[in-house]
Amino acid sequence: MAKKLPKVDVLLVGFGWTGAIMAQELTEAGLDVLALERGVWRDTSTEFGVTNVQDEVRYRYRSELFEELSRNSLTFRNDTSQTALPMRKLGSFLPGTNVGGSGVHWNGQTWRFLPSDFKARSHNEERYGPLPEDMTVQDWGVTYEELEPHYDTFEYLCGISGRAGNLNGKIQDGGNPFEGPRARDYPNPPMEMVYGPTLFADAAAGLGHHPFPAPSANMSQAYTNPLGVGLAPCSYCGFCEKFACANYSKATAQTTLLPVLMQKKNFTLRTESMVLRVLKDKAGERATGVEYVDTNGDTYEQPADIVILCAYINHNAHLMLLSQIGQPYDPRTGEGTVGKNYAYQITSGVTLFYDDKVFNPFVGAGALGMAIDDFNGDNFDHSGLGFIGGGYIAQWQTNGRPIESHPTPEGTPKWGARWKKAVRDSYLHAIGISTHGSVMSHRGNYLDLDPTYRDVYGRPMLRMTFDFTDNEHRMSDYLTDRAAEIAKAMNPREIKVSRRTGHYSIVPYQTTHNTGGTIMGTNPRESVLNKYLQSWDLPNLFVMGAGAFPQNAGYNPTGTVGALAYHSAKAIREQYLRSPGPLVQA
Repeated sequence: MAKKLPKVDVLLVGFGWTGAIMAQELTEAGLDVLALERGVWRDTSTEFGVTNVQDEVRYRYRSELFEELSRNSLTFRNDTSQTALPMRKLGSFLPGTNVGGSGVHWNGQTWRFLPSDFKARSHNEERYGPLPEDMTVQDWGVTYEELEPHYDTFEYLCGISGRAGNLNGKIQDGGNPFEGPRARDYPNPPMEMVYGPTLFADAAAGLGHHPFPAPSANMSQAYTNPLGVGLAPCSYCGFCEKFACANYSKATAQTTLLPVLMQKKNFTLRTESMVLRVLKDKAGERATGVEYVDTNGDTYEQPADIVILCAYINHNAHLMLLSQIGQPYDPRTGEGTVGKNYAYQITSGVTLFYDDKVFNPFVGAGALGMAIDDFNGDNFDHSGLGFIGGGYIAQWQTNGRPIESHPTPEGTPKWGARWKKAVRDSYLHAIGISTHGSVMSHRGNYLDLDPTYRDVYGRPMLRMTFDFTDNEHRMSDYLTDRAAEIAKAMNPREIKVSRRTGHYSIVPYQTTHNTGGTIMGTNPRESVLNKYLQSWDLPNLFVMGAGAFPQNAGYNPTGTVGALAYHSAKAIREQYLRSPGPLVQA
């Protein structure tokens, strides 16, 4: 029997970026907010000291910051003809755990999606005709124009370093000319570029492209955000992705929100509390709270007036399915919405090797680089290409970490004396160009409950069914060819092209950019959430995160995740609290 606790105004499930944003916004509205986090407390000063944080073995290979699959894994298959098997070791993506979530170990690459990305179906069909029948791409139900002020809020919270390309409709020199109009410039100037990105920018410009400094949540200078929290200038140590920042130089929940939030009397954070399911009233029309278990194995019922799921996308979808909220998606009939339109990213790269140039790759940062957007979204004519979507091409100098970073030319053995010599000869003389492509949603890619495997709590595991389609492969090959053209224009000794071929594999790391499963849209027949991330089924349930994306654009998702959270929080404060109920009529 679960012990019933006193009711709270707002209950947050998970405490990463979106949990911290919602807690800050709703406590400011005077609500009593409780956050339940399955992991432990983590902050910069006590957990991420400069004496231990730059430890590849501890953080990268022993997964100190990542979730424990022994407690909460998922099963995977490429298609319904296969038997899904449990994921026993993190690989393709690295969801975080503990306070701060995955945002603790991100690179800081912070983008706004293109205006056309939010109208992926209507825009592409208007320009190119009907989409393939098995492509389940949808419009978002919200526009770039509606999200623009919330992008701005998130960028100023984080102190994003960059250069505007479109200020109120006027194109700016040196910025991204393809971006949607923004009301004001970034809060910080771009990061100081090192040798590799400048070579890339010169070559790309020479081919007629439009290079610009990539927007970065690594601080280019000291910064104090609107909440009064100070961040330090980046030291270019090269330990961002998969690592926490010891220098207070990377925007995370710890460095932007927690110093203010943790002082509030109307906010409570309860760690080591694993939420098992969302509870509903007898009529199944409202969420009444959640059931969770602590590390002693004791079970509690936590009532709340508003429940907000702020966990990673896989866990939000899992909770919806376990709690029987909404109709599970069935790929055979196309009926149902929960689990629908799971998507990802598709990436590739080109490595350049020189004899006469030295790059010092250990001088890096997670979002230090130059990019082009000429082949992203619908910034170029797709007629006759056989695909929609696109992605950016960039030269990032993120790291030269000695265990993880050892580029070698084509034909190098995987081990032995020749491999060691190639690593030694190439370490200072190689750089990479990467592509970061969109993934369109397809009928056969989805999330559901596994009929065989159960987690440590006795619940059915989440099952992921996913594979790249011809659309993604054609698009990625097109981007890779453009990247190779830029590489050749940079005049290296040789290049090595790495394409994404064959079936999607969950084994090698790619990106932690999982999307879909709890998608937003314009009606409950095709989506789980409305434009404010409010459940169509339970009006006092909101679901944050990239699970709301109906498909994935050619960018890193965090900027849009943050903008959507602020958009939802504003609607709760200004509309829902005055008149609790559906914010959009079905």
